[in-house]
Amino acid sequence: MRGTGMKIRTGVAGAGAMGRHHARVYRELEGVELVMVYDLEAERAEELAGEYGVVAAERLDELAGSCDAVSVAVPTAAHLEVGRELLGRGVNVLVEKPIAANEEEARELLECAAAAGRVLQIGHVERFNPVLRRLEEALTHPRFIEAHRLSPFPNRSMDIGVVLDLMIHDLDVILHLVRAPVATIDAVGVPVLTALEDIANARIRFENGCVANVTASRVSPERMRKIRVFQEDCYLSLDYRGQKGDIYRREGDEIRREPVQIEQGEPLRLELQAFVEAVREQKEPSVTGQQGAAALEVALDITRKIRRGGIG
Repeated sequence: MRGTGMKIRTGVAGAGAMGRHHARVYRELEGVELVMVYDLEAERAEELAGEYGVVAAERLDELAGSCDAVSVAVPTAAHLEVGRELLGRGVNVLVEKPIAANEEEARELLECAAAAGRVLQIGHVERFNPVLRRLEEALTHPRFIEAHRLSPFPNRSMDIGVVLDLMIHDLDVILHLVRAPVATIDAVGVPVLTALEDIANARIRFENGCVANVTASRVSPERMRKIRVFQEDCYLSLDYRGQKGDIYRREGDEIRREPVQIEQGEPLRLELQAFVEAVREQKEPSVTGQQGAAALEVALDITRKIRRGGIG
């Protein structure tokens, strides 16, 4: 790794919608230099490279040879192939969620990172939402969690269903908050505009008694990203999208509402800042490969239950 006083050379693999956001933020971060982008579709890579005045790599090894750290924003089916190539060439990698297409590929990616001794961070961006930081401060023992994540049809991520596309954000957050093994899962889902589930609901029971009810839709007329968490002394109602919320506490026979004070910020910027810091210091990232694999395992369990009819 280069010296601590030098700029971290970054790149992006995948010049789609998410890759464009990563490129934009890397250009804005202090101590970071965006040097190269790559995409299987050369024209798309060249367009993005031209927008930011950087080089469009013709091959993945060219990207690896020019960068200290790379965001992998390619389709999920290619996460292992691209991540393995970059890690094997000594590059630190942030892989967009989900970590991989299945549990076996996730394990192989973890093994690649361990063998290379490089940072592997997973792009669960909601972990960097200032709302979650406020939630962590207030929570001691969550008993019931309800999460809703709704969006209009995105016309992307057609290779995965809504559980791996959207719900996995909330699954990662819930696993992070509850910190207990999953006991049982019930799930239902239906396809609407694709061959995979576009609407899904899961009820997850944890071994410590906490229950989470999670709903996701990518065919909604409205956008919503909200979570409510209940514990013995209070409950929190938070809006990820609006970065605002309330805490409700019992005082005698009444419920008192307190607005939550949240210092707003762009989650992706905070995520990439944390990734660059982990790369610079070669320390464990904020969202590890193991955590990404755990969220994937629950998400895949939900999708399998949906396809089997929901309960079991």
